Amino acid sequence: MPEIGLESAVGGPTMTGRDVALTIAGSDSGGGAGVQADLKTMEALGVFGTSALTGVTAQNTQGVAAIETVSTGVVEAQIRAVVDDFDVGAAKTGMLGSAEIIETVADSLADCDFPLVVDPVMVAQSGDRLLAAEAEETIRETLLPEATLVTPNLPEAEVLTGETITDEQGMRAAAEALVETGPDAALVTGGHLADEKLVDVLYADGEVGTFRKPRRDTANTHGSGCTLSSAVAASLAAGAELDAAVDRAEAVIDRAVRYGLDVGGGDGPVHHSAGLHNGAARYDAVAAVREVVGSLREGDISALVPEVGLNVAVATPYAMGAEEVAAVEGRLHRTSDGIATAGGARLGASSHVARLLLAARAYDPAVTAAANVRLDDCVAAAVGDRFDAVEVDRRSEPGADPTEKREGDTMSWTVERAMDGRESVPDAVFDRGARGKEAMCRLFAGSADELRNRLLELSEAVDPAT
Repeated sequence: MPEIGLESAVGGPTMTGRDVALTIAGSDSGGGAGVQADLKTMEALGVFGTSALTGVTAQNTQGVAAIETVSTGVVEAQIRAVVDDFDVGAAKTGMLGSAEIIETVADSLADCDFPLVVDPVMVAQSGDRLLAAEAEETIRETLLPEATLVTPNLPEAEVLTGETITDEQGMRAAAEALVETGPDAALVTGGHLADEKLVDVLYADGEVGTFRKPRRDTANTHGSGCTLSSAVAASLAAGAELDAAVDRAEAVIDRAVRYGLDVGGGDGPVHHSAGLHNGAARYDAVAAVREVVGSLREGDISALVPEVGLNVAVATPYAMGAEEVAAVEGRLHRTSDGIATAGGARLGASSHVARLLLAARAYDPAVTAAANVRLDDCVAAAVGDRFDAVEVDRRSEPGADPTEKREGDTMSWTVERAMDGRESVPDAVFDRGARGKEAMCRLFAGSADELRNRLLELSEAVDPAT
């Protein structure tokens, strides 16, 4: 199994609205983890979520104040009520609490032929224990043999294998060891490693696959394990093969963590429905670009169009890649009649300006729009007078000399240099060019309307005739 590259867009099987998944887990009164996270994730992925509650926690972003388990008879009755009435396509387990509940769940699912994802929840993110220590062996001996996939984090994998895990090689060995205990596959998540990149390791069908993604600078990761495992279960319920279900779930959790919610006084939850909301906003981003371009045509901002052309980019609210940023295909160019577009507005139409915008959004997701404009002394003066502007020197960029080996990405480097010593993204970043590179100014804004107004204001300052 090769190393797997995450897709920024959340793709997957077509959901029919009749696919059903079951979560067997505890309640999180704070809404970020447990059954609440599972049902939010399943709904966001187009699957109807059902539940069997194993326990109730008095919990928020700062910790767990109290736990009360549900009787085994009621747990069994909940599972039976769901599987007797619904065509369940997959199930997942989360917090089970005790050996008795684990055994009850295993017995209740023994005759079911749908896939089972086991998230062996042992300790909350706050450090509070959610599973009795004596029940750890019960999970290993009773539930794992029934699992299609087990999804432990590093501390859980260490408990289940009895081995200390300090690196990726240890994760691979743990995943293989877990499969030897009975599950069809194991996904060991590496969030607890201190590496710059985050890696998860999947072992299935005798092959090892890895998922690598940037480590997000956020503490709002509450419920990440629940969200990942329920996303796998949702895709399995919709008929996806295991590797495709895991691939999709990894993309889901990457976006959910990237746009985690800053609510409560402690570590906030991941954004379970970020992908759903992002997809709904795709048309709005394209429409916003069209509206800005229409205004720029009427205002004739020819004086701002660089030789390479000008582009306007608007990101969807939870964009992860250039394919989720709307821009003008072929850019805007000067003509004898003003400005003209080479093509229409669409998602993925830009590379440079889209990546510039995404780089800025890594510092502040409230930045949603960007454009590149021509730079000369007059433009630089106008930008400096009207906006919060930063100048960078591209001659110091690694690989700026085309005879040298290129290192890094120009757009990321430009934003990173502009952010040096700053807490907020500037309104404008400009450079005087470098060998073979045209001088350029980039404008950022919190909305498409704000970007349009800045472009028109700058155009009037540079060419009062407009």
